[in-house]
Amino acid sequence: MSKPSGQRSKGVNGWLLSTPALVLLLLAASGPLLIVAAYSVMEKGDYSGVRWVLSGEGWFRVLFERDIFDQTVSLADANLSIFWRSVKLSIATTLITFFLGLPTAWFIATRPASSRAFWLFLITIPFWTNLLIRTFAIMEVIRNQGILNTALMKSGLISEPIQILYTDTAVLIGMAYVYLPLMVLPLYAAVDRFDFKLIEAGYDLYASRWQILRRVILPIIKPGIIAGSILVFIPSLGAYVTPRVLGGGKNMMIGNFIELQFGQGQNWPLGAALSTVLLLVVLVSLVVYTRVSSRDNQDG
Repeated sequence: MSKPSGQRSKGVNGWLLSTPALVLLLLAASGPLLIVAAYSVMEKGDYSGVRWVLSGEGWFRVLFERDIFDQTVSLADANLSIFWRSVKLSIATTLITFFLGLPTAWFIATRPASSRAFWLFLITIPFWTNLLIRTFAIMEVIRNQGILNTALMKSGLISEPIQILYTDTAVLIGMAYVYLPLMVLPLYAAVDRFDFKLIEAGYDLYASRWQILRRVILPIIKPGIIAGSILVFIPSLGAYVTPRVLGGGKNMMIGNFIELQFGQGQNWPLGAALSTVLLLVVLVSLVVYTRVSSRDNQDG
């Protein structure tokens, strides 16, 4: 059965109205991604760039390396170490922001309606400041002569400064600080819709606080937990500024490693292959989130 002419015209008008946005996405987003994917299967240039000759060397060097003398193949331990550090710090950042963000979101959601906007305003204030400035602010806190070490030494708790800067701990602290609002806001949206009468019902059924948290609160706010985890994990995995400033040159993550290949390393195929791998990890994370969210919606 054919659709009425009015519905067909609305569909055509809808496509026409969305054409500028689709063209912009195609040229500004999909186009560069396709170029990066093409670079990943080309030969390395003599000094930089690529030679337009098909080669799988870039993808090969993501996980393997050849000895410069006898050409024996072995695992690229340095690459795997950077991959593991990136995943480890991203997961740790997600967990820290969750454990800090859930009480914060619960506190805001349980305030009077007239004051919630003020608390949310305080949460969004860091977004008003450039990421680089916030990272340097954290550096001033944790460096050897910074606020933290100075306070500990003056209180007599330590006799010499604790080396925090240029370590994985410094990167973790910086990323947790930077991405904490991205966890708090989805959690607040989930807690704000929570029916607190369910907690009273749980106490009436002699449930403990731990049982109520595990069996009532967490399952209901799970969509907010998943959304916040995705919003924190994905940018943490590709973080560049925070690891570069707080980790120094020796504590690289995958974002810094990619930049190194396009810069000093002058190995564009490897950098493009690493970028594609990072993109695939992000896509897998988003697909998992979408499937879990769809299943939650189907279950009501």
